This record gives sequence, structure tokens and C-alpha cells, in this order.
Amino acid sequence: MSGPELTVLRLARPYLKRLVGAGLLAAATEFAGLALMATATWLLMTAADRPPLDRLTVAIVAVRALAVSRGVLRYTERLAGHDAVLRLVTDVRTRVFATLAARRGAPPRTGDALSRLVSDVEAVQDLLLRVLVPGAAAGLVSVAAVGLAALISPPAALALAAGLLVAGVALPALATVLTRRAGAEVAPLRGVLAADAVDLTHGAADLAAFGATGTALGAAERRAQRLARLERRLAALGFAVDALGVLVAGLTAGAVVLVALRAGVDGVLVGVLAVGTLAAVEITLALVAAARQWTGLRSGLARVAQLVAAAPDTEQPGAGPAAPSPVGRPTGAGTAVGAAGTGGAAANRGAAGAGGAGLLAGAPDVRFEGVTVRYRAGAPAALDGFDLDLPAGRRVAVVGPSGAGKSTLAAVLTGAVRPDGGRVTLDGRDVSAYSPDELPRAVGGLLAEAYVFHASVRDNLLLGRPDADEDALIAATTAAGLADWVRAQPDGWDTVVGEEGGQLSGGQRQRLALARALLAAPGVLVLDEPTEGLDPVAADEVLASTLAATPAGHSVLLITHRLSGLAGLDEIVVLDAGRVVQRGRHAELVAAPGWYRDQWVLQQAAEHGYLALSG
Repeated sequence: MSGPELTVLRLARPYLKRLVGAGLLAAATEFAGLALMATATWLLMTAADRPPLDRLTVAIVAVRALAVSRGVLRYTERLAGHDAVLRLVTDVRTRVFATLAARRGAPPRTGDALSRLVSDVEAVQDLLLRVLVPGAAAGLVSVAAVGLAALISPPAALALAAGLLVAGVALPALATVLTRRAGAEVAPLRGVLAADAVDLTHGAADLAAFGATGTALGAAERRAQRLARLERRLAALGFAVDALGVLVAGLTAGAVVLVALRAGVDGVLVGVLAVGTLAAVEITLALVAAARQWTGLRSGLARVAQLVAAAPDTEQPGAGPAAPSPVGRPTGAGTAVGAAGTGGAAANRGAAGAGGAGLLAGAPDVRFEGVTVRYRAGAPAALDGFDLDLPAGRRVAVVGPSGAGKSTLAAVLTGAVRPDGGRVTLDGRDVSAYSPDELPRAVGGLLAEAYVFHASVRDNLLLGRPDADEDALIAATTAAGLADWVRAQPDGWDTVVGEEGGQLSGGQRQRLALARALLAAPGVLVLDEPTEGLDPVAADEVLASTLAATPAGHSVLLITHRLSGLAGLDEIVVLDAGRVVQRGRHAELVAAPGWYRDQWVLQQAAEHGYLALSG
């Protein structure tokens, strides 16, 4: 096996005894099946001559015992194997999550991260349960079958050994060669398709607004068709190799029978050898399936090995108690989400403060100069010649109808989208000139699709700043209006929020994501709909506390559809169809005819009605 497999298997050392036991049980199961076929054949052929019953008694008891023991052994093998593998997969998934969570800069796309956490980690499970365990069992049973055949007829045993070598060595090698290239493409392509699914689902509104739905669907469909072609090719190759396996089994059985007859072996034993040969070759052909499975798993295993190798250092057994992991289970790997980057992040911030090479000190002066973004040729521009100055410490809100270009504006500032025209600069330096490690320390915050991980509250918060202490956590959650809820939970900071924050309400998920953004405290805090999902009173309170919690000298770019609470901002920019149609302070815009005043009247009436109905 190569590097990725060895890297992953090193994690299996704590469960080695369980895995060896599962392998031996699998071999015993297959051997029981082989013995059952041979004994039953002898019993039927001998019974045809109507011998005394006492001659058949032992065989009858043996058939019953082997039939029962085979089922018991299979159940025990599956129980032992899955127990060990599921424990290992839990550790691997925790390490993969820790590595993904601890990465600074541009994180992986949600769909690809999900593919790595689910599909790729399942490759570790399949490597053990579908490759190593059945492969080892097939090898042991093949050796035992040749040994038993040698007791009856050494020449027949040689013929059986030759057939088993073809079935257990040549055919697996052929299957590996035929499926290697296609199998290597499947796992990455599945990861891309998972990302496509997330993009098409969560980004449906934006795609429709920008007229890019057809383009995105077309690209995803082409990748899906490519995956379908690869899987059909793998299925066809697998069918061809399986057909060769059936042919090898028949030829081997025929060769064994001919050799045994020439050697003068008794007819009943010849029948036993024939049936036993078919059973032994069938068991050995499991190596073909294991080889094919291994080929398909290698790409996913390589992706897992890459993340496991890059996982932050964790405590070793005996080094002291470990903090709770994301799933509440004591394991050192889980603490890496909160602890990763403790030294590195602090060092980076120190370098930034000292004016390190290429790093920004404090909040930068941001300038949009004629920024134009068009998602496809001939389509209306999402941003059309947009200009904005955001000096350090300034607080600006961007409002406008759906599809006006507000989220595109945030994407351009954070480097996720490059403009087709114009430029965005931080302290005079183009955003595109900053590396993925530099830019998030200057610009970041709560974007439109903030994701809540299946981990503890603490681990979700520490994604924003791994070196934060508990006082910083309290301050961030207090500003976001989540501190009281955290204190009310029995596990406090270690409360697990469930998949995609499933244990939280929509408002609580939004508060948690907002607290993470506040904890990160970038120089320019971008807040895209920070009060989404909150009632009007809570939304006003959270927005006010969020603005108050922003460090002095840091800038705020607030993207929102709610106009309440904007009176204290330095400037409000109204976008429509990618262009600035109004700008000024709240009082000025309310006094002037236009979209802002019309929307202000509508929202005030709606919120007053809501408050009246809610008592």
C-alpha cells in the first residue's frame, strides 16, 4: 500500500486487536462455508449408496453445526469489525473537521468540505471493511483450501493452487489496472458535485437575480454526466472482470477433477474436490472486489490523508486530560478546533501590528473605484461603475431591493469575486494582491451563507479567532444576544449545536454566526443581513450592540434590507440594479423622495403592526 493508506492506517493502531479479531472471524466464517459445501457434497454422494445410518451421523451433525456456526461467526465478525471501524472513523472525522476549521484564509467550499467529512472519510471505513478484512480472510482460506486438497490429492492441490493464484493475484491486478484512471477521478468529481448542489440550492436566489441559473445548471449537468460516464465504465469493467472470474472458477474446477481422476482418487472425493474448488475460488475472488474497491477509494483516501497529516497537534495519551471534542467525546483531536492557531494567529496579528511585510496594521482605508461585475456576457451588470470610500473607522450601510448587487459588493470586498472593471483597494493596494492568509485579517465578518458546524458552541466561535479567551467569547456572545442562552445550557460552551446548527432556532444560528464574526474582529467588519430571522425588537437590540462592540477605529460595511437602526451610521448607500441611486445620512434620505423614504414608511407600518399584534 502507498502513503495515503499507511497514513490513515496509523490511526487504526489503538483498534488493532479488534481489527485482527474481525479478520480472523471473517476467515473462520469463510472456512465454515467452504467446509459446509464440502461436507454436504460428501454426505449427498455417500447417501446415494444407502450406507448404514451410523456412517452418516457425523456428517449430518457436522453440516448442521457448520451451517449454524457460519451465521454466528458472520454476525460476530460484522459486530467486531464495525465496532472498531466506527470508532476509527469518528477519530478521523474529528481530525478532518479540526483541520478544515483551523485553516485561515480561504476555507474550502461548503459542499467540498461536506464531501471530505462524509464521502472521503467513509473511504477509510471501506478500506478496512471491504478491502483489508475480506482480503485477509480470502488469503487465509485459500491457503487452507490448498492444504486440505493436498491431503486428498497433491496433484489436484497444485491445480487448485494455480487457479487460486489466477483468481487471487492476476485478476485483482487486472482489475486495478483497468479501473485506476477512472477511479481516481470519481472522488474529486463527487466533491465538486456536492459543492455544486450547495451552490445551486443556497445560491438559487442570487443566480436568478443575475441571470446565471442556466449557466450554473449547465456546468453542474456536464459534471454529473461525466461522473455517470465514469461510473458506467467502472461498472462495465467490473462486469467483465467478474465474468473472467466465473470462467477461471469453472476451468479450475475442471482441471482439479481431471487431475484427481487420473490420480485414481475415489469418485466421492472427486466430487468433494470439485465443489470445494468452486467454493474456494469464489471466496478468493473477493480479492478482485477488494482490488476494485481499493482503486476507487484511493483518491478519497489521499484527500483524507492530506488533511490528517495537516491536523493540528493533539494531546497524546497520558499527557493530561483533553478538552471536550466537537461531538462531546473526550479526544485530543477535537480540541484542535479551538486551539489551532493559538500561537500562529497571535504571531500573525503581532506581525500585522508591527507592519510586517504585506500585512495591514489596524483598519485599512477601503476604496471602490468604478467597480463593475457581470456574471456572464450580455447579462445586466450586478455592479455597474460602483464607487465608495470607506476610510478607517467609518460605518456605512448599503441597502436596496433584492438583486440590487448588495451581496456582490460584499463578495468583491472579501475577494470572493473579481470585478470585470474598476478595482477595490485597501490602503492603496489592490485586493487581488493580498494572499488568502492576509486578506481575512483585514476584511471579514458575517456573509450571506454563514455556516454553523456540527460542533460545540465554543468550537464554532473559535473558528473566527482560535486564540480567543473566555472573556472574549462572553463579550462576542453578549453583543450578539446569545450569552443568556449559552449560560442556560447544561453544557455551556460545550453545547453541541447539531448538523448545520439543527439544535438551534434560526435566530440562534444567526446570533452564533454573528458572534463568530465579532470575535474575529477584522479591520473591516462586513455584516450581510446580520439580523436576518430576528423579530424587530431583537433585531434593533442586536444591531445596536453589534455596532457598539466593534472596536474603535475599525470600519463597518453593513448590508441590510432593514432601515431601522441606521440613524447613527456615517453614510447610507442605496443600490438599485448595481448602481448608486441615493446616498446620504438617514435623516437626509427619509426627507428626500425616493426608494429609501418609500421603504422606510412601509417597514415602519409593518413593524408597528407586528408589535401591536404581539402585544
